[in-house]
Parts: sequence; structure tokens; C-alpha cells
Amino acid sequence: MYKKWGKALKLLSADPGYPSLQTHEIEPLSRRYEMKVWQSYLENKTSGAMRMYWVYGPDQKDITIIGLEPHPEDKKNGAYDRISLSDL
Repeated sequence: MYKKWGKALKLLSADPGYPSLQTHEIEPLSRRYEMKVWQSYLENKTSGAMRMYWVYGPDQKDITIIGLEPHPEDKKNGAYDRISLSDL
């Protein structure tokens, strides 16, 4: 996992929109934290695939990692409510 996270951090710092990261906003988390929360892939097509959650800031061009969690299996029924992220 350490190697996968290191690779993802390098890609994220170079280009948050890099295709293999599959970066996208997680609207339920954005509503909860009142700022855009993004998710990027560390793994794909594996049970419990790990995801990195992050926000822009605190300064311009900064990215702050706020969580490393397995992808919720069920996107329905408040799955993202169970994601526990660092305090912002």
C-alpha cells in the first residue's frame, strides 16, 4: 500500500486530473465539510480498493490529504456518511 500511495501522491502533485487517479468530487462529503472534497484512486478493481480523500488548501496550489479509506461498497444508503476524515 505504501508504494501505491507514494505513486498516487506523485501523480496528484503533478496533475490532480491524471487519468489513472480517476479524481472526482464526492458531493456528500463536500456538503458535510462545506468545501469540495475530492477522491482519487490508489487501487482499482479489487475488493476494498483504497481511496485518497483530499481538499485544496490551505494556501493557493496546496493539496491537503484528509483521508485514506477503502471505497464504500454501497454508494447508496449513506455509504459516504461512514467515511471518517481528518478534521479540516
